[in-house]
Formats: sequence, structure tokens, C-alpha cells
Amino acid sequence: MHNFRELKVWKSGIEVSKLIFQITRSFPAEELYSLISQLMRSAISIPSNIAEGCGRKSVKEFNQFLSISMGSAFELETQMILAFEFGYVEKPILDQVITLLNEIQKMINGLQKSLGI
Repeated sequence: MHNFRELKVWKSGIEVSKLIFQITRSFPAEELYSLISQLMRSAISIPSNIAEGCGRKSVKEFNQFLSISMGSAFELETQMILAFEFGYVEKPILDQVITLLNEIQKMINGLQKSLGI
């Protein structure tokens, strides 16, 4: 269907995953199995679901995986807001991540529209 490695949205998902990995390295150790784990799963889910959707045989299935990816982007945004509220990240870092996530959300939305569903 699509070569996921060529999709800008997939590349952006990889970049946000790397950024989240870097950010969470400074979190307290007691967050390893809670917030850090949730942040990493949400971040990794974004490009992973785009890639998996690209491997599906129908446009409808691809769209379903894009929807899951979109949900993960909103989940990650919420978790980053919580990390800020808990004092684990500074406002400029939160703003940077939210800006990247908003771009990803727009790209996913655009890709879904281009599918004609």
C-alpha cells in the first residue's frame, strides 16, 4: 500500500519517540513503571501504528491504524501535560513536544482525508 519509511508523518513519529526517550531519562526512578512507561508506549505507538497500517491490504484498515496513531498522539500530549504538572518537565520542553504532536496530528488527519474514506 504505502512505504511507511517515506511518509513524513512516520518520520515525525520516530523523532517524537526519540525526544520522549531523551526527556524521560531525567525523570525520577519511581516513575519508571508508571509515567515513563506510559509516555514511551504512547510515543512508540504513533509510528508503529502508521507502519502497521501501511502493511494492511485495504484503505479501511490503513485508516483504522491511522486512527489508533492519532489516539496515541493525543494520549502522549495528555501525559506530557501531566509530566509538566508534576514538575518533571519545563514549559519550553512541553511546548516543543506539543508543537511536534500538533504537526503529527495534522499530518495524520491530512493523510486520512487523502484516503477518501
